[in-house]
Amino acid sequence: MSTKLLEVRNLKQYFGTPKNPIKAVDGINFEIYEGETLGLVGESGCGKSTTGRSIIRLYDITDGEVLYQGKNVHSSKSRNELKQFNREMQMIFQDPYASLNPRMTAGEAISEGFNIHHLYKNKSERNEMVGSLLEAVGLNREHANRYAHEFSGGQRQRIGIARALSLNPSFIIADEPISALDVSIQAQVVNLLKKLQYERNLTYLFIAHDLSMVKYISDRIAVMYKGKIVELGPSDEIYNHPIHPYTISLLSAVPLPDPLSERKRKRIHYVHEETDNNASMHEVYSNHFVYGTSDQIHRWKN
Repeated sequence: MSTKLLEVRNLKQYFGTPKNPIKAVDGINFEIYEGETLGLVGESGCGKSTTGRSIIRLYDITDGEVLYQGKNVHSSKSRNELKQFNREMQMIFQDPYASLNPRMTAGEAISEGFNIHHLYKNKSERNEMVGSLLEAVGLNREHANRYAHEFSGGQRQRIGIARALSLNPSFIIADEPISALDVSIQAQVVNLLKKLQYERNLTYLFIAHDLSMVKYISDRIAVMYKGKIVELGPSDEIYNHPIHPYTISLLSAVPLPDPLSERKRKRIHYVHEETDNNASMHEVYSNHFVYGTSDQIHRWKN
């Protein structure tokens, strides 16, 4: 393994009242290493996006720790420390239509971070950087003067990616960046993210519910259900040897490109099993972890 970049320890994010909390994220633990992509998958409402937003400090967490390069993200920091952290970690949002200000040109949206962090005070330098970022995501320099409504969904998401890259971050949280796009465009955006990762040595937390796409881009996969990570391991291991019943159920729902195989595919419905206080993450194989009690793990393995 390379250097540990991010560590999440017992992260909890509750909403509602203390007497009747909604446990969106309920005590999860994972690590992300420099240069890798961790895919976070699960059904809608399982807590995936809340996890990403909690890591990047869009929410004040209920409990736990988020360590980035060994430093606690949510501890009190000076203004300069917060600015440095915000440059290191960026987010690509799910909805390319809602994430761009309709009153700003693409160039203004991308360069907004320059103003906040007082970068490229010379206008020509700023325009040059905006142009190079647009080209890096597959757009033209002339697009800098267009407004959001003049772009397609795929182009808007590319602008969102360029904006995330503008401060030269090390870590990017991609919150379902392809779910609002046409299928024909999804592969282009994912290939772009892989290309940028290679060129800029980026680390990703890739949040999605499309399991086939997650397998393509991720080195490791974490499966989330009702605020808990129920299985975590290398991508191939999760797909070829799933252990938790929920993971098996999710994989059985992935459509197959072959019509004959698709016709024979059987959907496995998941029946939730309650766990007691003895439930924890068990390393069943090398770097392959499953959440449950010892009895459950033994039964699921066999």
